[in-house]
Amino acid sequence: MAIQTGDQLPACTFKTLGPEGMSDVSTKELTSGKKVVLFAVPGAFTPTCSDHHLPGFIDRVSEIKAKGVDTVACISTNDAFVLNAWRQQRSIPEDIVLLSDGNREFSEATGLVLDISAFGMGKRSARYAAIVDDGKVTYLGVEPGREVGVSGADAVLEAL
Repeated sequence: MAIQTGDQLPACTFKTLGPEGMSDVSTKELTSGKKVVLFAVPGAFTPTCSDHHLPGFIDRVSEIKAKGVDTVACISTNDAFVLNAWRQQRSIPEDIVLLSDGNREFSEATGLVLDISAFGMGKRSARYAAIVDDGKVTYLGVEPGREVGVSGADAVLEAL
């Protein structure tokens, strides 16, 4: 069963790539005592993710943070090197943390997995957005299809 509003995030570790190299970020470290907006994409460089989901967060990250959000983070089942290349190619600001869930541990633990094997992409993260307050999910918008609605920056701002 998928995680729901009111649930605690599972304990998992993401990979991230920064100027000092590869590092681990735990869900506890990410969310403990903080308000965090997470948005997840099935794949960096894919058309819907790159052209429709990500841009809203790039454009509105300052507005989101102005609502008392400590961290805005994007989760993808790509590896950290791909996410770093995506950051460079799409000019993703450092205000958006890119978290690799390359082994799908977080996606599996939350039940937010999307099987897109029919498109040759295997199992990936579902497209969603969540507002997490001190580790507890207070908003969760999971997309039923390829569109960006409940998981977009506008929906997150409305929920904040």
